[in-house]
Amino acid sequence: MQAHCIDDLRKVAQRRVPKIVFDYVAGGAGHDTGVRENVDAFDRIRLIPRALVDIAQIDLSRELFGRRWGLPFGFAPVGFANLVWPGADEALARVAAAANIPYTLSTAGCTSMERIAKVAPENVWYQQYVLTDDRLNDDLLARADAAGYGALLVTVDVPRNGRRLRNLRNGFSLPLKTTPKLALDLALHPTWCLATARAGMPRLGNMERYAPPNSPALEVARIFTTQGGGRLDWSVMARIRDRWPRRMVIKGLMAPEDAIRAREIGVDGVMVSNHGGRELEGSIATIEALPAIRAAVGPDFPVLIDSGVRTGEHILKALAAGASFVLVGRAAMFGVGAAGPAGAQMVIDILTAEMRDVAAHLGVVSMAELSPAYLRYPSVKG
Repeated sequence: MQAHCIDDLRKVAQRRVPKIVFDYVAGGAGHDTGVRENVDAFDRIRLIPRALVDIAQIDLSRELFGRRWGLPFGFAPVGFANLVWPGADEALARVAAAANIPYTLSTAGCTSMERIAKVAPENVWYQQYVLTDDRLNDDLLARADAAGYGALLVTVDVPRNGRRLRNLRNGFSLPLKTTPKLALDLALHPTWCLATARAGMPRLGNMERYAPPNSPALEVARIFTTQGGGRLDWSVMARIRDRWPRRMVIKGLMAPEDAIRAREIGVDGVMVSNHGGRELEGSIATIEALPAIRAAVGPDFPVLIDSGVRTGEHILKALAAGASFVLVGRAAMFGVGAAGPAGAQMVIDILTAEMRDVAAHLGVVSMAELSPAYLRYPSVKG
């Protein structure tokens, strides 16, 4: 299979996996306008190239949290990733370790955090949803600590689940429930069905131990889905900060005031994210929120970003606009959906090639050189 960009992978994935699965990954809240706006906002920003620079050696590495990463991006957390393709969690963790970039495992991961930590022991971060039961929250954090996860990303942008019309129309649930419509959908995608049949339907690996022994996948999923809507305020963040011994990032901030408060309670960074447009359809794009947050927290405080990142050019635009680091989610899922485990490496290869090309045209040989001076924002009309 040939793929020259992430959108090529997206198109192949759309053909290769069932519609109900593809829509789960690609869709967002409402009519998907938030998903599209995240991408379109990146595309509206123009670049100002510099000439006559020796670009024979371009260094794409980036320092974050006291470590030099091989590339300025990593993999964002994606829940139920193995539904897209069996072994997606492990495949992404393995290629991340090989490329010296971080892989973030979701609370809703299909592979246990203990297993992923063995696959990529030096490159794993853990993303925590705050659940209703504090005992579960505490135990998940203790397990991530014991497994040696280097950073904790606490997601705060889901006060309640967004109304995702694609999922509602498809009757999506975890795990998938057999209906005549789903049976037809699966029959049209035999490659995915065969691979999934061999591996078994994915289960929420991090939640297995909280269900009775030998519980079916439905019961394991139920434990997670009924734990949503936990109390989520600044006192909870402070409590987690006190309990977690290593780097902690609050993921899902879009307002400068929230970023300032996060810094004040002692977290190690913030992540500009609107959950990829999956929760609030009318949210501003993350790349639009980034400059104000960077200005609010100052030049040295770590600010990460995700949502809408589909190209290497987008990654460099985010860095120039003030991001310390970038995470990609849907792009990774399109890769494994298109080509299975091999697709995870394709995503890294594509984004790396695009970044080198853009950096050369900008006359940038180090990621630290990027600044707003390389950007031209669209003019405001009316």
